[in-house]
Amino acid sequence: IPIDGVTMLRLTIGLGVGMVPSYAGSDDYIAFPLPLIVGRVGGVGISPNGPGFVLDLNSPEPSFAPRKGPRIAFGPAFRFRNDRNNRIRDDVVARAGTLDAALEVGGNVALAFPNVVRPFDQLSLGVQTRWDVLGAHGGMIVEPQISYRAPVGRSLAVQVQASAEFVDDNFAEYYFSVSPAQATATGLPQFRAGGGLNRIGTVAILTWDLDGKPLNGGWAITGVGGMSRLLGDAADTPYTATRGDPNQFIAGLGLAYTF
Repeated sequence: IPIDGVTMLRLTIGLGVGMVPSYAGSDDYIAFPLPLIVGRVGGVGISPNGPGFVLDLNSPEPSFAPRKGPRIAFGPAFRFRNDRNNRIRDDVVARAGTLDAALEVGGNVALAFPNVVRPFDQLSLGVQTRWDVLGAHGGMIVEPQISYRAPVGRSLAVQVQASAEFVDDNFAEYYFSVSPAQATATGLPQFRAGGGLNRIGTVAILTWDLDGKPLNGGWAITGVGGMSRLLGDAADTPYTATRGDPNQFIAGLGLAYTF
């Protein structure tokens, strides 16, 4: 929607359903809603961030011409985390008790390079730092990321992202330690978890414009698939090593509309 020659609104919203682990480290999978929001509103870019979003306060105006030169993207980052908050499929792990949901808030900064392989593509190198503001795990997460997105033909767009996750002791203690009381309730051995490199993974998002004219908005089908590997104490905790699997997968399908 152009106002005074400036594109104020270019927004895609969608909703789908995906299969995700019952908790981080689980080998049981549950159906989970996958919301999607991406675009630009009033000069601010919006992009998905797991169950959350990132704002880009230096988002460029959409252009029909390929861009030149790198730019710095920066802004706040938000992510919701509800590991072991509900729907724990493993009866043994469920006896350890539920955990509070966390809202992680922080910042994101990235260096974006346009037209790396083909016109209108973009390679981004960045890092997020987030803190829990609800007092659940009360910890800090640092997440370096590399992502690439590009149009493929007139109807298909592809985005691929690889990331790592570093956590502090508070985060690891909350999600991966087995306390004496939890050991008694579950029969699992006691375990004291510490921070460090927690996870590496990759995810791909595909968007198929249904009328083959992505510039005019309208309906599109989105698909997401990804895998990650828990490392360190996230992999060694009995919740993962005894009852689950350090290899984690996600797959989903949804419908989106672009204004």
